Amino acid sequence: MSLSKFSFFIKYKWNILACVVLLMYLFPYFTLGGDTHIRVHDNLDSNIVWYKLLAETGQLFAGPGATIPNVINGLPRSALPSPFDAVTWLYVWFEPFTAYTISQTIMRFVAFLGMYLLLSRFVIRDFKGSWLTSGCSLAFAMLPFWPSGVLTIAGLPLAFYLFLTIRNQGKKTPWYVWVPVGLIPFLSNFILTFIFFLALMGALWLVEWVWKKKLNMPFFIAITGMTAIYLLKNYMLLYTMFIDSTFTSHREENELGHKGLQGTLDLFVHNFLNGHTHDMAVHTSIVLPVIIFGVFIAIVRCGYPTRLVLLFAATPILSMWYALWYWEGFRPLKDSLNLLNTFNFARIHFFDPMIWYICFAMALGIVVKQVKAGWLIGAALLIAQCWNVFQLNEENKYSEVHTPTFNEFYSTELFDEIKEYIGEDPSSYRVISVAMHPAVTQYNGFYTLDTYNNTYPLEYKHQFREVIADELEKSPSLENYFDTWGGRAYTYSSELGKHYLFKKTSDRSIEELSLNTEALKELGGEYVLSALPIENHEQINLHHEQTFENKHSPWRIYLYQVQ
Repeated sequence: MSLSKFSFFIKYKWNILACVVLLMYLFPYFTLGGDTHIRVHDNLDSNIVWYKLLAETGQLFAGPGATIPNVINGLPRSALPSPFDAVTWLYVWFEPFTAYTISQTIMRFVAFLGMYLLLSRFVIRDFKGSWLTSGCSLAFAMLPFWPSGVLTIAGLPLAFYLFLTIRNQGKKTPWYVWVPVGLIPFLSNFILTFIFFLALMGALWLVEWVWKKKLNMPFFIAITGMTAIYLLKNYMLLYTMFIDSTFTSHREENELGHKGLQGTLDLFVHNFLNGHTHDMAVHTSIVLPVIIFGVFIAIVRCGYPTRLVLLFAATPILSMWYALWYWEGFRPLKDSLNLLNTFNFARIHFFDPMIWYICFAMALGIVVKQVKAGWLIGAALLIAQCWNVFQLNEENKYSEVHTPTFNEFYSTELFDEIKEYIGEDPSSYRVISVAMHPAVTQYNGFYTLDTYNNTYPLEYKHQFREVIADELEKSPSLENYFDTWGGRAYTYSSELGKHYLFKKTSDRSIEELSLNTEALKELGGEYVLSALPIENHEQINLHHEQTFENKHSPWRIYLYQVQ
């Protein structure tokens, strides 16, 4: 090894070590491929299929008024990702699991880089290049982020670093800082997080302009430029919202927020301690106690840690805001302003993971400086936290709970057998799924009447409700779930509730499914694919055609034809 290479290794040894650990974290995707266990919720059951549909249906650049015929007799094109979404192109260029692996790799390394830059340049600059900044950044990068979000949450630290750099350096900002400002929008979601990020940056710019009389044009250009890119990327959504609405979204009937005071407080405590399913910070056992200990030590040894306390205070505030969004006390306001029903302002809580780990780094810095043998204590705590989150890689986490692998979930060979048995072009008939996610049949090329989408026509929601109305009437919780939200237009069974994973090893069956097959036939429904036997199928005019299973699939599919 040359002297220059050795010097580089010594200088960046902690970052290199962190990258090696990240590669180990990602190792299952590269070695197991489609046999990797990955998340089902808001992932296998939705986003992956949406990207695949766009890649295969030739509707990538279709206009806002176009429809995807494979779903609900014509899902509006604007309900699916933009053609300017970079992840969409991964699914165009690569097989689905390869595209997924690439997006996961991008997400993890950008999360590490962004947090490292933010910590070392703006938060704990005296620990730049140390094991502390690299370790905290690594722990953040291994969090169980919502997989399909890519940089939606994981990219926030990088975005803050870039914008704070531009704010501070102004016209002297290097060109390489501007490039990722223009790239982040193509790998992230504007509605979920970056609308809040840009609002915060805009407020900061405005305050400095008004109070300090400082017109920071480069900072303003960064804010407006990123906003413009997001608007361009989401042109179809804007077109249907403000110019020519081709359909009324089912979200018009959203009516979230019926929790009583106790339920709201319980939600606050849960979110503060555990986080939301999309933004878990895994902070309860180590991160939170370290922050509290760091604040205490700072007060005792070196004065009040204002920055740490103020930032830490944001976590319960965001959790309370999230909980209050579902409080029934907000219903009068939501009922009078429809935007509050169709747009979820509580999603600013997706900032939580970034805040927790910035606070964690600051608190560890205090421990290292103010406690005897603090570096040893801090290193031990950091290693323990990295181990905590490393174990939550998708393969480890979801194999332990026995959810299917990628290949098992979609079971393409099994569903090819079903299509071959039916013997018709899938576009000539429509199916629904029972006791399983309709994403499985959608992935396999069936044309489905049930679906899971962020938005679809309200008219169709009402039509599909007639098919499942009797089942909803049996279960007030399912009825409320569908009527006040309805993103999952599923063929519900009151006996099963909100459970859609039943393997062939299950001994369950559906004793009495109240399905309106006349309404189903009006929508064009000809077949029902069920992961469980429907005992009363004859009474609801379903004929059991065949049962399908093979050794590679976890499912046993009962095929029924509508009479």
